[in-house]
Amino acid sequence: MICALSRRLRRFRRAEDGNASIEFVIIFPVFMMFLIFALELSFITLRHAMLERGLDLTVRQIRLGYATPPNHPTIKNMVCEFARLGGNCTENLRLEMRPIDPRAYVGLDTVADCTDRAEPTAPVKQFTPGQRNDLMILRACLKYDPLMPDAVLGRALQKDSSGQSAVVSLSAFVNEP
Repeated sequence: MICALSRRLRRFRRAEDGNASIEFVIIFPVFMMFLIFALELSFITLRHAMLERGLDLTVRQIRLGYATPPNHPTIKNMVCEFARLGGNCTENLRLEMRPIDPRAYVGLDTVADCTDRAEPTAPVKQFTPGQRNDLMILRACLKYDPLMPDAVLGRALQKDSSGQSAVVSLSAFVNEP
């Protein structure tokens, strides 16, 4: 009995059938992890680029005088319209705008003011249209649901209590006279 078992084990050890299957089982999850990582990163990059585009085109409209005086709902709708982010952009986008003194620069808070689905709606943190010839800084924070929150990159992203991650964009302009 033991002799027959040891003979079968030797034969099994020498056999080379299934080598490709074993390599596939070891390598395939690694390749899938890279594919999912790349897919998630491409969507994050696309969201950020579209938010940047929307903010830049909105700031251009403000500078050209199409959105004067700049108020929060108008600016927010313009950013969402130009960014073409789809979904519920107006609900997940928060804007901060205030004048900045270039001679005594004090920037915005290091942590962007973003929405949080789990918390009740908070009023706009700071949105001051400024006066003529003021240097203005405008920051947009867009919350989104990660494509695959439990995948490699999805776990590494900073998320709020509702599981959303944020993309932040910043722009500066001068209120034209």
